[in-house]
Amino acid sequence: MTDDMSPAERYAAARRRAAEHAGALGPFREMYDFDLDAFQIEACQALEAGKGVLVAAPTGSGKTIVGEFAVHLALAQGRKCFYTTPIKALSNQKFTDLVKRYGADRVGLLTGDNSVNSDAPVVVMTTEVLRNMLYAGSQALVGLGYVVMDEVHYLSDRFRGAVWEEVIIHLPESVTLVSLSATVSNAEEFGDWLDTVRGDTRVIVSEHRPVPLWQHVLAGRRMYDLFEESEHKREVNPDLLRVARLENTRSWGVRDRDRNGRDRRRAADRERERRQRSRVYTPSRVEVIDRLDAEGLLPAITFIFSRAGCEAAVQQCLHAGLRLNDAPARARVREIVERRTAAIPDEDLHVLGYFEWLEGLERGIAAHHAGMLPTFKEIVEELFVRGLVKAVFATETLALGINMPARSVVLEKLVKWNGEQHADITPGEYTQLTGRAGRRGIDIEGHAVVLWQRGMDPGHVAGLAGTRTYPLRSSFKPSYNMAVNLVGQFGRHRSRELLETSFAQFQADRAVVGISRQVQRNETGLAGYREAMTCHLGDFQEYARLRHRLKERETELARQGVAQRRAAAASALEQLRPGDIIHVPTGKFAGLALVLDPGVPAGRSPGHRGFEHHDGPRPLVLTAERQVKRLASIDFPVPVEPFDRMRIPKSFNPRSPQSRRDLASALRSKAGHHEPRRHRRQRAAAADDAEIGRLRTAIRAHPCHGCAEREDHARWAERYYRLERDNRTLQRRIEGRTNTIARTFDQVCALLTELDYLREEEVTEHGRRLGRLYGELDLLASECLRERVWEGLGPEELAACASALVYEARSADDAPAPELPGGRCRQALGEMVRIWGRLDALEEEHRISQATGVGQREPDLGFAMPVFRWAHGLGLDEVLRDADMPAGDFVRWCKQVIDVLGQIAAAAPQDGTVPGNARKAVDALLRGVVAYSSVA
Repeated sequence: MTDDMSPAERYAAARRRAAEHAGALGPFREMYDFDLDAFQIEACQALEAGKGVLVAAPTGSGKTIVGEFAVHLALAQGRKCFYTTPIKALSNQKFTDLVKRYGADRVGLLTGDNSVNSDAPVVVMTTEVLRNMLYAGSQALVGLGYVVMDEVHYLSDRFRGAVWEEVIIHLPESVTLVSLSATVSNAEEFGDWLDTVRGDTRVIVSEHRPVPLWQHVLAGRRMYDLFEESEHKREVNPDLLRVARLENTRSWGVRDRDRNGRDRRRAADRERERRQRSRVYTPSRVEVIDRLDAEGLLPAITFIFSRAGCEAAVQQCLHAGLRLNDAPARARVREIVERRTAAIPDEDLHVLGYFEWLEGLERGIAAHHAGMLPTFKEIVEELFVRGLVKAVFATETLALGINMPARSVVLEKLVKWNGEQHADITPGEYTQLTGRAGRRGIDIEGHAVVLWQRGMDPGHVAGLAGTRTYPLRSSFKPSYNMAVNLVGQFGRHRSRELLETSFAQFQADRAVVGISRQVQRNETGLAGYREAMTCHLGDFQEYARLRHRLKERETELARQGVAQRRAAAASALEQLRPGDIIHVPTGKFAGLALVLDPGVPAGRSPGHRGFEHHDGPRPLVLTAERQVKRLASIDFPVPVEPFDRMRIPKSFNPRSPQSRRDLASALRSKAGHHEPRRHRRQRAAAADDAEIGRLRTAIRAHPCHGCAEREDHARWAERYYRLERDNRTLQRRIEGRTNTIARTFDQVCALLTELDYLREEEVTEHGRRLGRLYGELDLLASECLRERVWEGLGPEELAACASALVYEARSADDAPAPELPGGRCRQALGEMVRIWGRLDALEEEHRISQATGVGQREPDLGFAMPVFRWAHGLGLDEVLRDADMPAGDFVRWCKQVIDVLGQIAAAAPQDGTVPGNARKAVDALLRGVVAYSSVA
């Protein structure tokens, strides 16, 4: 390659290489057995030049190399580097990688429940740990030179995202920040914000995937390419579109049948279509793995948006006799699994479904989801990376940073449950999931396979695969804990200024700029309209304002009249009784009718979709034409009064045609001659309204009323008022977005002042306690300590109460009430709910709501009994059987309870029983599966 360079170019290249070797980058590059990519070199050079960097690149592109260079720089300069990750699993993984490279004496780990060599110059930690260090003013921050924030796009997470912004804002200015993100569409905007709050920051965006990704749709036995690419364009595969048209149109419909319903097509055409249809179906999970294996596309991760679905997929493969490992691989799997699970007692292994799980692993098949025991998940990850597990069925949580690249990724469906409804996955989610396909240095190309589903639109799939819109949106909101910590460190005024520098406010301000420009354009338009409606006889704007007020008053009175008529009609309907004979005034069923059932009051009534909402009684009637119908308030624009009554036979069955015919005949005989009473139209309210009379008089007396061009001027005035109304709406939007974070902070501070956590610029003793409690229910926990709700509780009872601060059930809101421990523990849990009710009312007073991400949710008592039993010493089998909870969930919630108990022990008054019992509760929980699970 150097032969093609001119002497000047060779000289420049030699100078660059010499400069690299003189600095830190040259020796760093020699540590790897592959060349760095251009974006990695650019980011490393910026770091060495003393700049912060934001690196946005696809999954698997090697952006962590930049983070490792920050570690290298810190060690070379004799400074510290903190490497932060969003989840403990990633922290453990990165810790292992860095220990291999730099040695166990130079690398530490801090994840809340794990602390290894925390004084080392390089410490891997979760982002929350670093946030807590910053608020506590930890001595570990002395000498800190670099912070790597891996997966920084997590700041979009609505539950935890604020932590990332807190760290970015509060890090000392001397610290160089390395932000590593997935490909986001607004990286430049995020980089501009980092530039504002952290100083000189280089934004480096790479769209290039080191391993090309091919997109496919598997329909029946055939794998279709999603795209057909030519030299100049990329379009959806026409063969796939043809299959979709054939599958989604019912060609045996009306157009292919004669008047007698017989199929008009030739037998050969019908047979060809039948064969084509038989080839288009959703392949089974076993068929998919078989097909991928046959085509050399394993290992593969199949994303199934259901834990039960993942477990069922493994069972289906086992029952089908699928084997992906040979005998030596099976022996290696058994050796690794037995070594990693040696500490787990045999009785627990049985409860955990160990032997069925091991059988799947030996065959090269496994599930991976949050309900699994963390140790089991780690083993699956290790075996997959080693190539000993070749088919993993996983929920989308696997896509969140764990290093498990595959040759292929399979998506069963493009719809998932988002906690409220089944919704299509977004382009960003599709990119995140399929980004796992293609192992750098192993695969030449990666493959994303979407399974055919009935009604699938290939254009929609192509839109997901071809769109790179994954914007980073701030979820930052001031919490109670954040407020007391900020005020304690910086005072109210400075804290307010700091919050104004958040990415959330930065994004809101940018949006305000666009709206402000629109307001300015509208102001110009308003000036033009004012000029166009100028009248030589007088002030036409004043005249137009009178007309406008008159129109508004007439509209208001008309609206009131409609509301009064509806109320009168609803009131009349509520007076109806079975047997009343009425005239339905309007609608499809207007005419004579017999009331069978007066209906239910306004509100909710049972319907075919559960409960249905309606705005008035809905009488069930029999019409003179023998129809039984449930009417609505829209059928009664005016009040209705019964003019007669008749008896409804007890034997009447509304579903029987004969019953309906007989009763309708009796109705016509009794009341068919009756003429409906005409409803007298009431005098319009506007006729007697004094304000309308005054406005009409003022309009007639105005000089402009006599202008020959009055209506032309009035049309311009109408446009003026319409644009003025639009402008007011825009200005309200500006006011709503300006200083939003600071306003929320003021509301939080006002509530904390009322509760004596703050006194102007001072943080009280209660406030300092709150500053040591982190979590969604920080204020509730602090109030419980203040009111000594947990005083005198035993360790297992305290663990049960602490569980209510962290646990959130996955089941529906209408789930039955959970079983609770008795005695003092039940009373304490009830007291916690009472305190929450008081806080909830107080938040409403201060206009703080959960919808804005600040308010305290109701404590969930669903985990109180399982954690109470576990802390009491019961076996895993008994606890899980009664809890109806997967082992992985149980361990994860126990870890979170342990974490909050540690906070309670540190924050509680040291003269009571709570600190000691909280530490005893931690010891009681930290046993068995909870103790040997290294990841939460």
